[in-house]
Amino acid sequence: MRWQEAYDRSPKIVRFGLVGCAGYCVDAGGLYLALYALGLGYYTGRIISYALAASSTWYMNRQFTFADTRNDARFREWARFVTLNLLGGGVNYAVYAAYVGTHAGSAVAPAVGVALGSIAGMFINFYLSRWFVFNGRPHTDLTEL
Repeated sequence: MRWQEAYDRSPKIVRFGLVGCAGYCVDAGGLYLALYALGLGYYTGRIISYALAASSTWYMNRQFTFADTRNDARFREWARFVTLNLLGGGVNYAVYAAYVGTHAGSAVAPAVGVALGSIAGMFINFYLSRWFVFNGRPHTDLTEL
């Protein structure tokens, strides 16, 4: 079986997790750039890296995970994805902040914190995305939730 066939047959939660792995790379990479290239702190840098990761995972989920139920209104879909995923993002950030707060100074603490936070928020974000963002209803907006 070819990789694409295996991917197409996999459950959406598996696809979402694979996209999340790519999003982790964007998030952690963006965080280290914010820390070392821009000189930002652990917490401000993470807000920027999370925003980058959320936008990139929206696009990847739109293309791969939920391609059969995506909406045509891209900007509205992106805005709904980012807005609704703030709930999972809040859990993600809280776990990250707790970990980094207790392991400050370690070079790997940001990456580990991002990983733990991402896992903590993943299931919340999956179900919000599945039910309210990529639901196959082209003109759903946040007031209709």
